[in-house]
Amino acid sequence: MRRLRQLAEHTPAGRERYVDLLRALAITMVVLGHWGITVIGYDRAGRPTGHSALGDLPWVWPLTWVAQVMPVFFLVGGYANAASLTARQSRGGDATGWLVDRSARLVRPTTALLVVLAVGAAVATGRHADPVQVRTVVWFATIPLWFLVAYLVVVPLTPPMYALHRRFGLAVPAVLVGLVALGDLGRLLGPAGLATGNYLFGWLAVHQLGFAWYDTRSPDLPRRRRLPLSRRAGAVLLVVGLVALVLLTVVGPYPVVMLNVPGTRLDNAAPPSLALLAAATAQLGLILLLRGPAGRWLRRRGPWQAVIAVNSVVLTVFLWHLTAAVLLVGLLDALGALPTPRVGSAAWWAWRIPWVLALAVVLAALVAVFGPIEARSRRHPTGAAPTRPWRTTLAVAGYAGIVAGLLLNSLTRKAAAEPLGLPAPALVAYLAGAGVLRLLRSGWGSRGSPHRAAGRASGS
Repeated sequence: MRRLRQLAEHTPAGRERYVDLLRALAITMVVLGHWGITVIGYDRAGRPTGHSALGDLPWVWPLTWVAQVMPVFFLVGGYANAASLTARQSRGGDATGWLVDRSARLVRPTTALLVVLAVGAAVATGRHADPVQVRTVVWFATIPLWFLVAYLVVVPLTPPMYALHRRFGLAVPAVLVGLVALGDLGRLLGPAGLATGNYLFGWLAVHQLGFAWYDTRSPDLPRRRRLPLSRRAGAVLLVVGLVALVLLTVVGPYPVVMLNVPGTRLDNAAPPSLALLAAATAQLGLILLLRGPAGRWLRRRGPWQAVIAVNSVVLTVFLWHLTAAVLLVGLLDALGALPTPRVGSAAWWAWRIPWVLALAVVLAALVAVFGPIEARSRRHPTGAAPTRPWRTTLAVAGYAGIVAGLLLNSLTRKAAAEPLGLPAPALVAYLAGAGVLRLLRSGWGSRGSPHRAAGRASGS
């Protein structure tokens, strides 16, 4: 609590606290959403299994227009990445040093999750557990990593994309939306492969809006670089987004639901569709409408300290929330106390509250253990001096290895026989990429020795 008070008291006056609140709320909604819509049952072999309730509850699909908050995370990610990159460059640093530092905040907590899961899976396999069942458990626990793949692609693209933003402003996301529309035509009319780029273009479009929000801090910049933040602009965006959503989903060919539901015409989120971008537009409008009241509320010490506390472990919460569900299901099953009411029944709805509360207890224990890893990763940036040119290649290669490993894991089927729970090539690629970035963070290859780099960091 003392550290939280200190951080709250030393918050710069110009900090956009609302961005921090949105990040915390987005992750909290993801966690509660995943927990709340989970259906637990038993397969034919008598083993616990789970799936989403959305397929059984189509009447809740319009609620996903708000519950699908990944666009919010990319929006605030764009703001935060622009802010930290600009600050780095103002101190004489470069994009490579920024990339290396940024990786620590994302990679260290993720590495902890993957190593723990791999070791646990190896122990279970060594005790003659079925490798297919081991993979199934790990597959559920690593579902959150699909989002991290997209974000870890966007982060190293921040320097060139922010340069494009400085040159062309809001025209850049407009072009990206056009590319998403072209990809959607491929999904609807063929060839379907034309939509592959939407995995990148859709999230980049929202990320660019975060740049435009950050640039509103400088009113002397051209209007094309600044996001209008007035309540009037918020109302317009909300109405335009909602009208577009209705036209695209109720009238048009897109499903109403913004999350994956097997059997729908297409998946609005994987890859991002025009309908999802319309939902993001409506969400942005709502965000702008609430910005004033939320900003005044966050000037109070209590709420702001709570936001700081959540953000200090926000990635840990996201990464481990489904592992908490796996652990609780395993424990209740071992005790013979796992409730499996029919989805949508009164018993199922009544079970939502104790289920979420029990999961919160398990997750709190996991965060207590693994949260400090994330907290420590924010405290020791490398020096701000320009780095050697070839370090850029190594930094990009490190990110590429991490993305390749996480992507290969996500693409590997749930029922594969994997003794480590994760595909061995995926684990090797990820650890290799993480190792390269860790080596770069140590100061290796910087101008001057690692010791001097550490000295510059401590003095900055």
